[in-house]
Amino acid sequence: MAALLRTPAPPAASSAAAASPPDSLERELAATHRPRPAIYWVDFLACVAIGWPAFALAVASWGSGAAWLALGVAVFALYRAALFIHELTHLASGAVPGFLAAWDALAGFPLLVPSLMYVGSHGEHHKAHIFGTAADPEYAPIAHWSRPRLLVATLGMLLIPAALVLRWGLLVPLGALVPAVRRFAITHLSTLAINASYERKPPKGVLKKRWLREELGCMAVVWAAGVALALGALPVRALALWYGLVSAILMINHLRTLGAHRYANEGAAMTLDEQVADSVNLWGPAWLRPLTALLAPVGLRFHALHHFFPTLPYHALGAVHRRLVRELPAGAVYRTTSQPALTSALVALANKLK
Repeated sequence: MAALLRTPAPPAASSAAAASPPDSLERELAATHRPRPAIYWVDFLACVAIGWPAFALAVASWGSGAAWLALGVAVFALYRAALFIHELTHLASGAVPGFLAAWDALAGFPLLVPSLMYVGSHGEHHKAHIFGTAADPEYAPIAHWSRPRLLVATLGMLLIPAALVLRWGLLVPLGALVPAVRRFAITHLSTLAINASYERKPPKGVLKKRWLREELGCMAVVWAAGVALALGALPVRALALWYGLVSAILMINHLRTLGAHRYANEGAAMTLDEQVADSVNLWGPAWLRPLTALLAPVGLRFHALHHFFPTLPYHALGAVHRRLVRELPAGAVYRTTSQPALTSALVALANKLK
């Protein structure tokens, strides 16, 4: 919390801006901004109620101009629905009863990205001693990469849907027969990560049972689709459009992720100030904010703020950000985190590449 109000003033300087904020601020925010289940349910259900019918319309009317429009609506509606996976990682048990199971059934399973791929591992990204290091699943020194390397990594998103089909449709049943296959799948193929060297630890206790349910759920979707396709009940274009849908969601989220940090650290442990300086809020002129919210939905445009208060629900981040912008001094470190748009954050990253 210390860096939130700190300014880059000389050590001798004394000001309210250089002092650590009172702990009462965090307690106040936690008390006044609790998850509101109605908001979660209405928002999420609206996304899937728009997204899946739009996808069905695209499949049914493929070849017409309306189909492209329907597919675009499906992409952004289901992209927003999918990114509730981020909220799932921070919601306390029982805060929004039934939400995780509903999310898996309506978004995670049909998109083949069950909550196990993020819940559990994302917490590592928020540990102060892990953030930005080689143990962080969601951080890599991308700012020191070459442009061709980043391009290859980005284009690789187009292969992920095929990999997901194999992960759940083939490796789940094979892993039940060959323990080594299951261990490999858990360690290397069960996490939404950008750090290729990250190794996932096997689930234990109640998580082990939940993992199994989610793996079986995704396997059931893959096999049901395969059988329906073989019997002619599911047109080939439905599978092709599903592939395009998931590819588009993954690509947009990949670009959003690239804009969430500056990725300048090369593995060393970072101070709180350094972690703040490496994080990005997307906060530009009012006319641009709706587009930013479309590209970085469910509060993810306030990524730097989220790293200070990871338990704040997404629907509270805008109000808290505006409060801090009003109250913080001009030189506060927090103010250095803002980029006016996702494009400007991506350009800033691209300009650092070799």
